[in-house]
Amino acid sequence: MDNNAHDLGFRPDRLNRIGAHIQGKYLDSGKLPFAALLVGRGDEIAYRWQSGVAENAIYRIASMTKPVTSVAFMQLVEQGKAALSDPVAKYLPEFEGIGVFVAGGGNMPFVTRPPAQPMRIIDLMRHTSGLTYGFQERTPVDAEYRRSEIEDWNKFGSDEFIAALAQIPLIFDPGSSWNYSVSTDVLGVIIERISGMALGDYFAAHIFGPLGMADTGFQVEAAKAARLPDSFAWHPADKMTPNDSGGVGSTWARGFRFQAGGAGLCSTIADYHLFCRMLLNGGALNGAQIISPKTLELMTANHLPGGGDLTQHSKALFSEAENAGTGYGLGFGVTIDPVQTMIAGSAGEFFWGGIYSTSFFVDPIEDIIMIFMTQLMPSSTYPVRREIRSILYGAIAA
Repeated sequence: MDNNAHDLGFRPDRLNRIGAHIQGKYLDSGKLPFAALLVGRGDEIAYRWQSGVAENAIYRIASMTKPVTSVAFMQLVEQGKAALSDPVAKYLPEFEGIGVFVAGGGNMPFVTRPPAQPMRIIDLMRHTSGLTYGFQERTPVDAEYRRSEIEDWNKFGSDEFIAALAQIPLIFDPGSSWNYSVSTDVLGVIIERISGMALGDYFAAHIFGPLGMADTGFQVEAAKAARLPDSFAWHPADKMTPNDSGGVGSTWARGFRFQAGGAGLCSTIADYHLFCRMLLNGGALNGAQIISPKTLELMTANHLPGGGDLTQHSKALFSEAENAGTGYGLGFGVTIDPVQTMIAGSAGEFFWGGIYSTSFFVDPIEDIIMIFMTQLMPSSTYPVRREIRSILYGAIAA
């Protein structure tokens, strides 16, 4: 499927700058352990590069799981089994009495008040639910997530996760603000309850199988474990320290009790390219209609209140100035104003990344797909993903 970059409207010499830049600035200096990248146009591959890692490596894609879970839920919406306007408590009665934080935490009991409006499914999909992540470390609610180990995928199964989460207050009224959170993990449990299937089994039957994504899942089977590289965490002095071993010693090779719809998948560049090609092609690929074009159109629109961007609505992460012009849809970040982003691109692009510095974007205007893989956390360590975008768009010839 590889094709000549020139025939696909790129300057090959300029596309080659991407690999040279990553190699020179990040790999040779020891800032990143390895990296791989794919640039596609339409169904064709214009540029494929990797260094320090096998072409068929299986990566921890973390929050790049979120678009998969969101697509899976929208399949159920298309079947009339759920609606974006439904209250979450319709499917998770444990959430019926959840309150909004007023005071307390730590050694003091929480003081809460009833939410101004109930949490709805759309709040889970666009992160306006009032839920949070423990690693944000901003509020007593974040601290309670850490204390209760709510994000430990081996401590809780699906039902236990929901039961424990329902005991912790929300940080704001659902629908009133944006906060990156375990919302998509909760959405995954709702998929399980509606479908009667484990989340990974649902994905395999309704997304991965039809698309041919044979190397994507919540656990890397023993026969493929050698393809799973080590992962690393940033260190101020040493640049990188080991985070999770590769191969059969990886926690992803052993598997988890909880299949986290917000962060748990592993995948390859080739598999995720199939998923992105489906998204670029209006929800269909190779005869398989995963979701409809109109559903995808809804998902990739900006759903932030009043049409605002993340700098206006985010309570913590993604509130930085570089996120001006960026909205959020149903499982994707979306570019609503390229001028405000201060980086070349197209209005209507949709994208996301993972904590191990992986990322992807789909540009329906230019018919472009980009997928970047490495394994260094946190993803905010280096601006490599923005740099890749700038170099890529600078390579377009037609």
